[in-house]
Amino acid sequence: MTGLGTRSLRDEVCALCAAALDGAPLAERELETLLAIDDEILAGEVFAAARRARAAHFGDGVFLYGFVYFSTYCRNACAFCYYRAGNPMSPRYRKTVEEVVAVCEGLAASGVDLLDLTMGEDPVIHGEPGYRTLLDLVSAVRAATGLPVMVSPGVLPDAALRDLRAAGADWYALYQETHTPELYARLRVGQAFGARAAARRGARAAGLLVEDGMLTGIGDTAADRARSVAAMRDEAWEQVRVMTFVPQEGTPLAGVPPQGDLAELLTIAVLRLVLPDRLIPASLDVDGIRGLERRLLAGANVVTSIVPPATGLAGVSNAVLDIDEGYRTVAGVLPHLERLGLRPAGPAAYCLTLERLRASAAGRGSAASAAAAPPPKEAPA
Repeated sequence: MTGLGTRSLRDEVCALCAAALDGAPLAERELETLLAIDDEILAGEVFAAARRARAAHFGDGVFLYGFVYFSTYCRNACAFCYYRAGNPMSPRYRKTVEEVVAVCEGLAASGVDLLDLTMGEDPVIHGEPGYRTLLDLVSAVRAATGLPVMVSPGVLPDAALRDLRAAGADWYALYQETHTPELYARLRVGQAFGARAAARRGARAAGLLVEDGMLTGIGDTAADRARSVAAMRDEAWEQVRVMTFVPQEGTPLAGVPPQGDLAELLTIAVLRLVLPDRLIPASLDVDGIRGLERRLLAGANVVTSIVPPATGLAGVSNAVLDIDEGYRTVAGVLPHLERLGLRPAGPAAYCLTLERLRASAAGRGSAASAAAAPPPKEAPA
């Protein structure tokens, strides 16, 4: 799609946005039309519609997530990831439970609504019987802070997911990156496409809320992005995200030219239109604090990757961007919210949102079980 195109294109975009706001399900081809826009002015129509959808469900409130990347060791060789196995350029560390708890207590005191505990598929932790270190970490953080906990530990078996929920975890984050199998195979080298989808469904069955996510700027097309949006909508995950790929030294994709943020912003907006009552992050991990307002203007309602300075913690897409300068803090975020007429929604509102999302997930699970159940046998005459 080039420029503004014809008047009919603008009319089509506006009509699709209006239909989505009215609750009409958009076909995958219609999603592709919105995601293929390459003009900022026309994209602004989609962003404005997304903001209306966000306001209808969340008002002016935005949630804040503290981020703790507690182990950068990983056994996988994802082509896009700085922390892939065998990359000598990436910093490696594994924080203790005591260190993580101390950081989380500071984040809680600063005003975050959730604590996101992330790691690579650390071979030590994944090799432990029963994932004891991970479970102990979740229990300790929950006990010390009282805040909801999200865990991003890679693919886990169903039993471990149930144990995570029992330990106090609220969320399981596991990103597909793309829902196009051929592209997935080039990104997540040697990892089964279906395994991640099965783990997310297992997490929902275990009572965990689930986040799925996608990556753009890695050779994806608007059709690929539309497929991912449709897949996440159809599963109705409680949180969905998109991030722009940042080339990383020491990886097979280090030479990929970085792209702008328009594809990510349009995907945020389209996700908001098709999942208006879900949580959609604006990550500080791609462009740092300077990119926050554009992502919020596209319809995001969560600020993620808040990392305290001087703790030795890294980001994912950008290992050090804006961290030690203190910009990726609650204090650094608040002026940007205020400038957009937004405000921190706060922990009480976040807990109410979690209750609503859990009720929705439970209803969806009941409906799925009923649909899968065999028909009742006829009573004998």
